[in-house]
Amino acid sequence: MNGYLAVDIGASSGRHIFGWMENDKLFTEEVYRFQNEMKRENGALVWDMDALFEEVLNGIRACREQHKTPKTIAIDTWAVDYVLLDAQNHPILPVYAYRDARTKGVPQAVEKLISMDELYHRTGIQKQNFNTIYQLYCDQQAGRLENAAHFLMIPEYLSYRLTGICTKEYTNATTTNLVFADSCEWDEQTINTLSLPRRLFDPLKMPGTLIGSFSEEVKTAVGMDCDVVFCPSHDTASAVAACPLEENTIYLSSGTWSLIGVETKTCITNKEAQMHNYTNEGGIDLRYRFLKNIMGMWLFQNIKQNLHNEYSYDAMMQLAKSSQVVHYFDVNDPDLTAPEDMITVIREKLGDRSLPLADLLNCVYHSLAAAYGQAVDELEQITGRQFDRIHVIGGGSRDSYLNELVCRYTKRRVFSGPVEATAIGNLMSQIMADQTLSLAQARAVVSRSFDIKEVF
Repeated sequence: MNGYLAVDIGASSGRHIFGWMENDKLFTEEVYRFQNEMKRENGALVWDMDALFEEVLNGIRACREQHKTPKTIAIDTWAVDYVLLDAQNHPILPVYAYRDARTKGVPQAVEKLISMDELYHRTGIQKQNFNTIYQLYCDQQAGRLENAAHFLMIPEYLSYRLTGICTKEYTNATTTNLVFADSCEWDEQTINTLSLPRRLFDPLKMPGTLIGSFSEEVKTAVGMDCDVVFCPSHDTASAVAACPLEENTIYLSSGTWSLIGVETKTCITNKEAQMHNYTNEGGIDLRYRFLKNIMGMWLFQNIKQNLHNEYSYDAMMQLAKSSQVVHYFDVNDPDLTAPEDMITVIREKLGDRSLPLADLLNCVYHSLAAAYGQAVDELEQITGRQFDRIHVIGGGSRDSYLNELVCRYTKRRVFSGPVEATAIGNLMSQIMADQTLSLAQARAVVSRSFDIKEVF
C-alpha cells in the first residue's frame, strides 16, 4: 500500500501513523507506538536521543513489515528543546529537557541585556522559563556553545539522523524566541546581544520542503529508502493545520499542554497580548498561531504516575465526576512544572493536605476548565473579535468530562476531534506538498474523513 508516514512524538509518547488518500478522504492506520519520557541524570532532566531515534527506526521497520510504502516521511515533536552538534556532528551531551530547572533565574539575567518589552515586540513569543532563548543562554554561559557547529531542534535532529542533512524548519524555530515576529528570519540583533554564535542559525525552511532521502546506514537498518520532508515540525503547528477552523473558532489543542488560541494572518504584539502572556508562533501557510499555553493533561499524567498507574485515565475521570467538591488553583503555577509528587503539590495549593483523591481530581478538572474560560475572554478582549465555538483536538479531546466543563466554563459551542490531529496535520502537510492542495482543501479533507462531534 502506498501513502505517507507521520512520525508524531510528544513528551510522553510517540506514534507512527500511515496515511493514504482514497475517494477524496484521508485514511490512517497506526503502525507503531512507544513511550517517551524525560530521564533524570546527574540531577538534571534530559532526553535519551539515541533511544528516541531507535524508536523512530523501529516504527519505520514496522511500516515496511506491514507492507506499507510511504512516499514521504515527516517528523513532528514538542517545541523549544534542541540538540547541539560538534564539528564531527556528535551530540554535545546532555540533551536537556525543557522542564529541567537550569533556567531558573535566567530570564532575569537576559532582561538585563534586552528588555522583555523589546523582546516581545521583536519576536512575539510568550515569556516562559524554558524557552529556547533561555536554554541557549545557559549553554552560552556554561561554555557549551564554544564547540557547537550545529543547533537542531528535536525533529530536525531526528530528520538529520535519517538523512545526514542538517537544516531548520520555520514553525519550530519560532518557538525559540529568536525569530522575528513578522518575518521568517532569525532575529540577528537579539542573537548578537546574547553573544550566541551566528553560525548556529541557518536559514529557515518551510513545511513541505524536501530534506533528503535516507542515508545508506539508515537504508540498511530499516530495509527501505524514503524521502524525508518537513511537516510543521512543532506538534501544535501540525495539530492546528488539521483543525477545520471556521471564521469565529477558537482551537484548543489538548495534550500534555493545552494550547488555546486563534489563527491569524498577522502577529499581535500589543501591550495587552504581552500582559496576558500570549504567543505568536508560526503555522502552516504562513499563518500565526496566537495562543496561550496552559498546563493541560500533564497534571493528570503526573497524578497517574504518582498513583503507580493503578488507575486508568477513564477511572480517574469517573472518580472526579463522583465528587461535588470544587476549589480552584493556578494550573500554570511554576511549582507544577516538574514536581516529584504532583498530588502533594496540588493539595498544598488547595490548602488541604488530606484532600481525597476524587475531590483533588475534580478540582484539577474545574481549574483547567476555568483557565480555558479565562483565556476565551482574553482572546476576545485582545483581538476585538467574538468567537462562538471552540474546537478541541488532540488526545485530550477524548476526555468527555473535560469537554463538558469546557462548554460550561466558556459558554460556547464545543466540538471535539480528530483525536490524532497532530499526526493528521503532519500527513496533510505532506499531501499538500505532493498533491499541491491548499490549506482550505486540506482542512476540507479532514472534515470529510474524521468523526467530529459537538459536545452537549
